[in-house]
Amino acid sequence: MSKRAVLEVIALDEEDAVAAQAGGADRLELVTDMAADGLTPSRTGFAAIRAAVDIPLRVMLRLTDGFAAGDIDRLVARAADLRDAGADQFVLGFLTPDGDADLVAVERLVTVLDGCRWTFHRAIDRTPDRDALRKQLADLPGLDTYLTAGSPTGVDDGLPVLLAEAARAGEPGYEPQILVGGGLRLDHLPRLRAAGLDAFHIGGAARPHGWTAPVSPDAVRVWREALDA
Repeated sequence: MSKRAVLEVIALDEEDAVAAQAGGADRLELVTDMAADGLTPSRTGFAAIRAAVDIPLRVMLRLTDGFAAGDIDRLVARAADLRDAGADQFVLGFLTPDGDADLVAVERLVTVLDGCRWTFHRAIDRTPDRDALRKQLADLPGLDTYLTAGSPTGVDDGLPVLLAEAARAGEPGYEPQILVGGGLRLDHLPRLRAAGLDAFHIGGAARPHGWTAPVSPDAVRVWREALDA
């Protein structure tokens, strides 16, 4: 396909960021504490990574593991601080106890983001009604991406959902780009690319020695070459 696919890589620090960019990443998702599935980095951590690379950075907004917003006042303050430090793209996503989009929390954050682009992350894989969630969020400014595996258990199980949603691109609620991530493997790419999906997110796949080791530029390069083939 002629359109270059987006490759987003999780980065925990400057070393990860430099390695990911060297391997061909187009964008980074910045997080800390992968034991909690990725939390908001500090202002200092963001600034160090921003100084180390020149590709776009999407900064996670989440204070605790899971999909509940928690202390939203504190999170809004953290988001404002990161905006002040120069962050201009973000990742967020919260659900109510019933699994619907937590519009109160999301709208408060979107207000402080003030037009910045953002990804609604894999909370969409935990909602009982993906279509309803998309339509709930459709008019929020800045939403341009859904990070999703199509299933809570990963791309293996979510592939039919991903293909079905790709076929609805451009419909109301389906305008944002699908960023495929969560148990994604290289052997999934041919079917996903053939369906027109053109954005992919990796974390552990960029770290052949595990989360205690840094991103491997060679591992990222394998993905870049596979997407460009």
